[in-house]
Amino acid sequence: MKTPFITKEKAEEIIKQYPTPFHIYDEKGIRQRARDLYKAFSWNKGFKEYFAVKATPNPFILKILKEEGCGVDCSSLTELMMSDCCGFSGSDIMFSSNVTPKADFLKARELGAEGIGLCRTEHMFFEADRIAAFREMICSDTVEEREAALAKIEPMQQADFEALYEALEGCPVTIRFLDPPLHEFVPTEEADIEALAKAQGKSVETIKNIIASLHEFNPMMGHRGCRLAVTYPEIAKMQTKAVIKAALNVKKNHPDWTIVPEIMIPLVGDVKELKYVKNFVVETADAVIKEAGADLKYEVGTMIEIPRAALTADEIAKEAEFFCFGTNDLTQMTYGFSRDDAGKFLNAYYDAKIFENDPFAKLDQTGVGKLMEMAIKLGKATRPDMHIGICGEHGGDPSSVEFCHKIGLTYVSCSPFRVPIARLAAAQAAIADKK
Repeated sequence: MKTPFITKEKAEEIIKQYPTPFHIYDEKGIRQRARDLYKAFSWNKGFKEYFAVKATPNPFILKILKEEGCGVDCSSLTELMMSDCCGFSGSDIMFSSNVTPKADFLKARELGAEGIGLCRTEHMFFEADRIAAFREMICSDTVEEREAALAKIEPMQQADFEALYEALEGCPVTIRFLDPPLHEFVPTEEADIEALAKAQGKSVETIKNIIASLHEFNPMMGHRGCRLAVTYPEIAKMQTKAVIKAALNVKKNHPDWTIVPEIMIPLVGDVKELKYVKNFVVETADAVIKEAGADLKYEVGTMIEIPRAALTADEIAKEAEFFCFGTNDLTQMTYGFSRDDAGKFLNAYYDAKIFENDPFAKLDQTGVGKLMEMAIKLGKATRPDMHIGICGEHGGDPSSVEFCHKIGLTYVSCSPFRVPIARLAAAQAAIADKK
């Protein structure tokens, strides 16, 4: 049991002066923890700890940590501005985010941030200036109609990616192609449905029928991920053009920057799926590069989220240049129960001692972990130099991070507020290896 850093009497005294609720921080303890951390990693020249501002966005805490030599890990414009006001700049700032507006990227680079995390492109489609065109694509009857709608979005996506590459100044980023099921993009309000019908030259009833047809009983295992690109290759082609054109333009303006687009195809279960989609990506990318008369390297990889992908990773690695384990979906599909619905019965499993932990919070090393180990072994046998990481909430759990280090993963990606936990766990695993 931890010993409180203040007495009950002191707490009662504070309550008399300050209204509740409030937080009390142990400045002495915070400083000592920071010093202990740096002492523990004194063997690693250049080590620097970055505090996730999202975890405790308190300027007083940030100033204490700055005095102790720590940096900050920001995930939004607000956090960057707060860090700036607290005196952080340059390499003191790490900027990591899964979904980030252009303004945040620009502010991050202005303050000297060094890198970001995974770029989930679906969030770009929800912007007000492009959701209408994307809905037109969904409700199109022919390839030509879909291509016309996507042509409206392409320059917008290209501009997004150009801003991203400009902001990163040569730092790497993995861009995941469209993943969610299409029903998430269609309108639900009557006025929006009427506007879409008018734009499409269709009746409101027709649009409602199209929307109803997109309904799925289990959408997370339905028409999503690479299945969208198999059904509608024009989506992958448009996104490829946007990524490659953006990279070429930025590279032309900054020839000294290292820009190697990393394109991730999600939810692959069969190498033939990946090969089919990758062919469109490569054909499109190579044509754009050739037309520009330029030389640009790029990589195409995939997320290992389906058990079959892990079991056949040696085959998939023939096409994929990198892997990233999507452990949220991999856990879901390995156990056969929904992450969103499991809460209804997991307590009974804990009471019955069937489960000791939530498998969506702490990685199941026996089952899911075995699939991961198998995938790494198979994948690297085919492509020894491929980089492999993990993306999901498990990336912020210490025991899961330790396991990932043990089986040879290259990197861990998690929610920004869990980054400090992940970093500490990874470092502890590395130290344990040296003993």
